[in-house]
Amino acid sequence: MNKLDHVAFIMDGNGRWGKKRNKGRNFGHINGVKTVKKIVESSIKLNIPVITFYVFSTENWKRPRGEINFLFKLIINYFNNELNNVISNGIKINIIGNLNKLPLKVKSSLKKVIKLTRNNDKIIVNLAVNYGSKSEIINALKKLKNRKKIDIKSLRKELYTKNLPDPDILIRTGGHKRLSNFMLWQLAYAEIYFLDKLWPDFSEKDLKKIVINYKKVKRNFGSI
Repeated sequence: MNKLDHVAFIMDGNGRWGKKRNKGRNFGHINGVKTVKKIVESSIKLNIPVITFYVFSTENWKRPRGEINFLFKLIINYFNNELNNVISNGIKINIIGNLNKLPLKVKSSLKKVIKLTRNNDKIIVNLAVNYGSKSEIINALKKLKNRKKIDIKSLRKELYTKNLPDPDILIRTGGHKRLSNFMLWQLAYAEIYFLDKLWPDFSEKDLKKIVINYKKVKRNFGSI
């Protein structure tokens, strides 16, 4: 049975979910946050040590300004309302991505959460915010530019995920079959599950089904 250390999620379909109900994209984002909360709770029950959510990519800056501001407001409001629950449930929040470009209020909110949850050990929840895998790899190489030897081990130490196991599973909802510049290095040997259902419809039952399937998969890592 395969050991499960890390599950990553591309939460696609929030906007489409809201529009299908004639309530707009932002309504979908609100319900997407509710699904995040449910999946964190489910992951704790399933004893998954690390999960990662693709929250906001470096390409998402191309979206309408109103939607971007709404997404950032959702992040701030979520932690304003849920911080005590996050702490009491032993959830450690970690951010991967470039925080420097984020609005000051968002940056301050995230740094506060990181600080207040740093000693929690029930589950690590990574939020990929202003994250792009290509930029992550380029930045890692820049840090290694004066080294005579660059290898897998040295580059890995310069990634945002340097202290974390690589994802064993990637789950993408929304029907699209692509990685969208997400953890390209770390997903090299992940088992990838593409689902047609939109993120707000993703459930604990769906996660359980994928975990059960994963544990039965024969993983060769290049051997036979």
